[in-house]
Amino acid sequence: MTDQKKTTIILFSGDYDKTMAAFIIANGAAAYDHEVTIFSTFWGLNAFRKEQPAPVKKGLLERMFAKMMPRGADRMGLSRMNFAGMGPQMIKHVIQKHNAMPLPDLIELAKEQGVKLVACTMTMDLLGLQPEELIDGLEYAGVAAYLGEAENGNVNLFI
Repeated sequence: MTDQKKTTIILFSGDYDKTMAAFIIANGAAAYDHEVTIFSTFWGLNAFRKEQPAPVKKGLLERMFAKMMPRGADRMGLSRMNFAGMGPQMIKHVIQKHNAMPLPDLIELAKEQGVKLVACTMTMDLLGLQPEELIDGLEYAGVAAYLGEAENGNVNLFI
């Protein structure tokens, strides 16, 4: 039996600001020696998409999803004040001005700190996403794996 605290986060949102909050919390928890898991599902998987398309075969519906969803953490919109796409640029300017870490850097820091990044395989199937289209360093699992992680969690969040 270990005394290590455990934090799990379900990342459902595909919004830049909500995803950024999830990774700030995850990195903070990891810095406090929590075992941290981010289980990314549905629109949250957009944070894990590679910016460049991968050469994979897809059906029509999967190609349509791929075109409609943002490709990577840096291309996600805001939950509020999107202003026809100007909102994300404004928030990124504010982040840079205050020397804060942008979302792609927070994701890399999470990997460096050993945060377990899990892509939901059921959602990947539904949206037609393949592992080749996602960033390196992910694990792939279903809801049972998340429940196994969360069962003994001290902090469980849904973002």
